[in-house]
Amino acid sequence: MENAKPLGYFAFVLHSHIPYVLAHGRSPHGMDWLSESAAETYIPLLNTCYRLIKEGISPQFTIGITPVLAEQLVQPAFAAEFEAWLKDKIAAAEVNRKEFLSEKKLGMAALAEYWYRFFTKTLTDFRERYRSDIIGAFRDLQDAGHIEILTSAATHGYLPLLGTDEAVQAQIKQGVQTYKRLFGRAPRGFWLPECAYRPRYRWNYPVDFEGKPSEPWLRKGVEEILAENGIEYFFIDSHLLKGGEAIGVYAERFKPLRELWEQFSVQYRPEDTEKSPYYVYLVNSSGEPKPPVAVFTRDPRTGVQVWSADSGYPGDEYYLEFHKKQPPGGLRYWRISRPKDDLGKKQPYELAKAFERIQEHAKHFVDLAHEVLSEHVQSTGKSGIITAMYDTELYGHWWFEGPEWLYWVRRGMETHPEIQPITCGKYLHLHPPQTVVQLPEGSWGEGGYHWVWLNEWTEWTWKRIYPAEREMVRLARQYGDNPKVQTILKQIARELLLLQSSDWQFLISTWSARDYAELRAQWHADRFQMLVNLLERVVRGEEPTPEEWGALGEAEERDNIFPDVEPKWWAQLEFPPNE
Repeated sequence: MENAKPLGYFAFVLHSHIPYVLAHGRSPHGMDWLSESAAETYIPLLNTCYRLIKEGISPQFTIGITPVLAEQLVQPAFAAEFEAWLKDKIAAAEVNRKEFLSEKKLGMAALAEYWYRFFTKTLTDFRERYRSDIIGAFRDLQDAGHIEILTSAATHGYLPLLGTDEAVQAQIKQGVQTYKRLFGRAPRGFWLPECAYRPRYRWNYPVDFEGKPSEPWLRKGVEEILAENGIEYFFIDSHLLKGGEAIGVYAERFKPLRELWEQFSVQYRPEDTEKSPYYVYLVNSSGEPKPPVAVFTRDPRTGVQVWSADSGYPGDEYYLEFHKKQPPGGLRYWRISRPKDDLGKKQPYELAKAFERIQEHAKHFVDLAHEVLSEHVQSTGKSGIITAMYDTELYGHWWFEGPEWLYWVRRGMETHPEIQPITCGKYLHLHPPQTVVQLPEGSWGEGGYHWVWLNEWTEWTWKRIYPAEREMVRLARQYGDNPKVQTILKQIARELLLLQSSDWQFLISTWSARDYAELRAQWHADRFQMLVNLLERVVRGEEPTPEEWGALGEAEERDNIFPDVEPKWWAQLEFPPNE
């Protein structure tokens, strides 16, 4: 339903991302992350969309799917692993059911039966409804006009901290290229990893390493490279637009971040009351007549209702507890309960009560959205847009009831006379922005800056990344046209892209999978250097050993991603900035 003159617009923006885990472990870290997210988030989200469509409601969600996630979901290896994972869950549910029945725990046995049906249906949906092609199902929804899909940086590289504009350019170009190949069109919108932005200015590396330049040099603004690659809009957190204290999205979920933030606290800009997160602006930090890119801003008032682990909906005592699991199989049978942090006192999950809370929270959210839009119109006389930005994996994986909540919120907005759900691209078409703003550097991480990704625990990763980026530029310029080494050079590029993944620093800082992340960063850094040495030997006319060829084959098999990677993206910067 489209309202002739809505009070305002509402954009659900969901950011879907899992780092590259294929062939890099299974459990507790590795492939299981991808399988869990597919079963608990991606397929339920697809089901939510098609359920709404069947009822005559177009979802109008804006959904980001990172290139590295999309590449994994289309791999045959994923389909095989995912089906095996689902069968394990189905078997575990049956084991649990029999155990609970033998112990006369009839309520728990009923929950085990629920999980049996849940995972059985998920397997059927994956095979039959979506033809083992999750990306194809999202593509069909976009082609029918029901959703809009965003692209992102290739491996979720943290763009403001990458050490060369060529590195930023390659991350963005690969993101655009993967999108075109998998979705059959050019992307319009772009999710900046961690909503991290940097304007144009003279920059130097924030850590010391051998070969570091002594003087800073002019770096392009991130939005400049987006514009050069056809991107029309991106997203930021509200503090980058208005100043004031940043409302980080991770610290409440990861206690070490709160401790680390105390060490890295920064001074905030005074809040700029003239700018509003309910308007869309244009960004151009170059000072040159370049095409600006539109920017949508996260709404903090609706955002905190989902992001906050303490006061937000997902922390309700009747929702499914994430951390307490039943062996074998790790299925969950308990609700969050009170107190939240005492796993031993968790009460059994009650499906009926959870469903009741979902509808209450959905109504509250729709009423809040109406309140926010009403206050905006009352203070400005103009309609605005709420941009509600979340990690997709919050819905279903972290918050099991999330996809059902999305359904009831979207249904509630359909019957609300004054709220118009819309994708970001459609909104830009209806309301093209006119005002150009300057944005500071920052992210949506705690404190609004870079400290989650650059701190005393992660500095060593950047000391491996920065020399590798500079080496990649040299290799691309020197050997980009050499047909003898193209296979090696492309694998070197893949290892660099994977090394640049922001996930490794994030997992190290949050302590959620620190050992795994450190090993992965070390793996890709070592593989990068090994392949550089191999390339140099081949160029010199030396015959590599069988072991060296075997190492190349292993890297190609394990890090099998981005078939269309182009080393020349690192060889030359398009439109270098003028001093």
